[in-house]
Order: sequence, then C-alpha cells, then structure tokens
Amino acid sequence: MRDFAEFLRGRFPDDKVQKISLDAGFTCPNRDGTKGRGGCIYCNNRTFNPNYCRAETSITQQLNEGVRFFGRKYPEMKYLAYFQAYTNTYAPLPSLREKYEEALAVDGVVGLIIGTRPDCVPDDVLDYLASLTRQTFVMVEYGIESTSEETLRRINRCHTYEEAQDAVRRTAERDIPVGAHLILGLPGEMREQMLSHADRLSELPLTSLKLHQLQVIRDTALADEYLTYPERFNLFTADEYIALLKEFLVRLRADIYIDRFVSQSPRDLLIAPDWGLKNHEFRDKIQLF
Repeated sequence: MRDFAEFLRGRFPDDKVQKISLDAGFTCPNRDGTKGRGGCIYCNNRTFNPNYCRAETSITQQLNEGVRFFGRKYPEMKYLAYFQAYTNTYAPLPSLREKYEEALAVDGVVGLIIGTRPDCVPDDVLDYLASLTRQTFVMVEYGIESTSEETLRRINRCHTYEEAQDAVRRTAERDIPVGAHLILGLPGEMREQMLSHADRLSELPLTSLKLHQLQVIRDTALADEYLTYPERFNLFTADEYIALLKEFLVRLRADIYIDRFVSQSPRDLLIAPDWGLKNHEFRDKIQLF
C-alpha cells in the first residue's frame, strides 16, 4: 500500500506541503437544475469546509487565512490550493482561469488540486490544465463514488460510470495526475459489489484514491431517509469497515496511492456511524487489525 504523502514527497522533495481547502463559489449540475436538484443524497459541504473556507471571501483571503493557521507551526511550509467545495470545473474557461491563477499568485502556493465531477471536464479545460502543469503542480480529483450505474442513480449523482472512465482517461492522457473518491457502504451495495469497485478502478490510470465510509449527515436527503427507514441501511462498525478495507486494498492495483481511508465529519453534523475515533487513531487500528 502506498500512502499519498509518499507521492507528494516525490513531487516536492525539498518542502513540506499542505493542502488548503477553498470554496470558490461553484455549484453542481445536479443542484442548479441542469441535470437535477438537491445534489447527491449524502452531500453537505459543511462537513469538510474549515472555518476560513467561505465562498463570500476571496480565494486570496481564504488562502492567506489557511497559511496563517498552518504557518504558526511550520513557517517554511508550502501549500497546494485545494478547490474542494462542489464542482470546481463547472464554469466557463475564462472564469476558471481567473480563479486558478489567483490561487497560484498567493505566496507559498506551489500547485493546485481541483475537485470536480466526471461530467464537467470539457477538453478545453483539460487542455488548459495540461498547459498549467508545465509551470506548476496540478492534480484533478473526480468524485466517482461508485462503479455501479444503479447506485449512481440511487444517490442522485446524475452522471454515469462510463463518464467517469472517460474523464479519468482523458485527464491521464494529458499527463495530469488523477485522483478518485469512492464511498463504501452506499445504500443497496453488498460486500462483494463494494469489493468489485477495487477491480474496476484498478483498470483506470488513477494516481490516487480517497476512500471513506458512508456517513449520514444532517440536512441531507440521506438523513431524511435514514431517520424514516433505518432498516434500509447497514452502517459499518469501525472493525467491520477495517476488515472490508483490508480485502479492498488487496484487490486494488498496488501502485495507486491511498490519500484517505476514512472521513471524519463534525460531531454536530454527524448522525451515524459515530465511531469516536480521530483519524490517527483509525490509522493505528488499521495497522493493528
């Protein structure tokens, strides 16, 4: 198993590098009515936006606040501007160029990580990002979430796995590192189907993978369904999830870097499962299991 920190050390051998999350004011095509309304059934972006990450403040201000936070402990730290909230290629290219280049102009920022959807990366955007890689580090992360078309419809993703495969391949063909997100435990998926995601993702030219357990978060359609029909859900205990991860990782292509095993949402937003573990404690349990 290869840790994503190893990948970053290879790209930045002389620097300690930290991601700074940004909310650049984007939306998604399954929120604004282009493809759907309401977004993915599990999505509440407040679960991963730090306090400084607010769409009403400029990208420069968000980055400067993040630098002040991390720089107190590591004054020589370098930073990756992480366009994380919603779909960060969902705008005309001139608007995207303005936002990305504003981030790169901030002192200490040495690259971009751009989170987006597989159905929102036209060729002109990928060509522009490829041109940026000749000047700085750029990585694109796709929310794939499942390789099952039935599941993608069930969770209101409003894109297909075929689109995900196409987007990953078109990005990798331009020598842009590609990350993917996958949720384990989505409604209707049984153990073997979850494990089969590892086989299918291994066929793609992925650089990295973020994994996390299904969480039921307040103010989401998933929470409404869970509170009304809890029998439809089989949420993992921590040990059950670790056991699944062990099998999953054996089936995953060995050269894919693992960026995350688990997601930890704020306690005031989390309904279930509440494992009471910090991220480093969870990693320790993986090593010991």
